[in-house]
Amino acid sequence: QLQLVESGGGLVQSGGSLRLSCAGSGASLDLYVIGWFRQAPGKEREGVALISSSGGSLNYGDSVKDRFTISRDNAKNTVYLQMNSLKTEDTAVYYCAAGRIATSLAVHEYDYWGQGTQVTVSS
Repeated sequence: QLQLVESGGGLVQSGGSLRLSCAGSGASLDLYVIGWFRQAPGKEREGVALISSSGGSLNYGDSVKDRFTISRDNAKNTVYLQMNSLKTEDTAVYYCAAGRIATSLAVHEYDYWGQGTQVTVSS
């Protein structure tokens, strides 16, 4: 069974950058669409970015377009989320998720989830 582990979160000042990693084990990530999601306290889980199994198709949430970049290295069984120009409103727990037939950033389209990594952006 596929397991996902996120890493790379932390505390960063506004305007800074972080790179999150999502490492897969138990199955090959290149069989899956991978999405990044985030959830801030008291808010619903929000789709941030997705990448198709081949890496040829990308999609971003409106709030992160032109600031975040999703990529994948299937040889390393890892997906990345490069986050630049971070804002305080980006503060949340970030999750990666995998879905065999996901076509959007709808939460219900993803079957496997990591445990999350905290990103805190200070002003």
